[in-house]
Amino acid sequence: MEKMQAAVMTEPGKIIFEEREIPEIKDNEVLVKIEHVGLCGSDLHYYEHGRIGDFVVEEPMILGHEAAGKIVKVGKDVESLDVEDLVALEPGITCGKCEFCKSGKYNLCPDVEFLATPPYDGAFVEYIAYPEDMCFKLPEGMDTVEGSLIEPLAVGFHAANQADAQIGETAAILGAGCIGLVTLMSLRARGIKEVYVSDLIDIRLEKAAEVGAKKVFNAKEVDVVAEIMKLTNNEGVDIVIETAGSKVTAKQTADLVKRGGRIVLVGMAADPVFAYDFGKLQSKEASINTVFRYRNIYPKAIKAVGDGTIDVKQVVTDTFGFSEVKKAIDYNVENKSETVKVVIDMNK
Repeated sequence: MEKMQAAVMTEPGKIIFEEREIPEIKDNEVLVKIEHVGLCGSDLHYYEHGRIGDFVVEEPMILGHEAAGKIVKVGKDVESLDVEDLVALEPGITCGKCEFCKSGKYNLCPDVEFLATPPYDGAFVEYIAYPEDMCFKLPEGMDTVEGSLIEPLAVGFHAANQADAQIGETAAILGAGCIGLVTLMSLRARGIKEVYVSDLIDIRLEKAAEVGAKKVFNAKEVDVVAEIMKLTNNEGVDIVIETAGSKVTAKQTADLVKRGGRIVLVGMAADPVFAYDFGKLQSKEASINTVFRYRNIYPKAIKAVGDGTIDVKQVVTDTFGFSEVKKAIDYNVENKSETVKVVIDMNK
């Protein structure tokens, strides 16, 4: 069997390179040479703490789930993909049989095998065998850096879908990390130009302004709610999207939403949010929706990037080579105020 290199997290804070066998593909699979992988907050969390909620790292695990690469081999039953095709990998392989899969809400499948979520390995490997139907071909002119960013962009698309965002509406995004930025891109692609963005970190706010936020606010320096209410004649905004996963910003959603407006919770707070003002929400007859990953979005997100509607590369601030995976994660953990999105170039 031919061998490949894999970056394995043997315990929190420790990553080593191991030689592993290049996987054999099944008839319905393709073998993908991974070219780029984005670093996600979940990767950092597993690396730092060894767990996210009920998902606990108990065995050595390979991180990375925002992946794209080039097909080098196809199974005999594969019809839609060929060798040399560039593809983005949707990281959740679902059962296809449960009520959620059958109703189209496959992101809620309880038996999903999600890359880099215990006990499943991720994409910090040279090669991965993957089902044809979860590999999405990139159009001519689109590269695997963009392909690796389709995964977070899909979250932004899903947030905009859950908000039922309509052209001409107003919005506020609380949190300007990668997910906040791709949500901003998604709203602007839907024709929403008046989007206010808050965060605590200046480089994120600078990126939000670059991507097209109407106004940005550093929550350490100003009262975000007061400022946005001032700019909206004390009416609030049609859509409030929380992407920070903070108890503080989660509570602000009820203050910022307009009468009859919509709130979408994307960020997951580490602890339960208490003292949320549901009375205020009810008096406005505003609604709350939530986001868990995404569904049926990759083709649309790829098309939006491929035709130039969305320049997803704008979120990238740093690139490291595959040999520098541990260095990249350490850098991201230690320099959260100086970076937005780190991408790993697997060819280096």
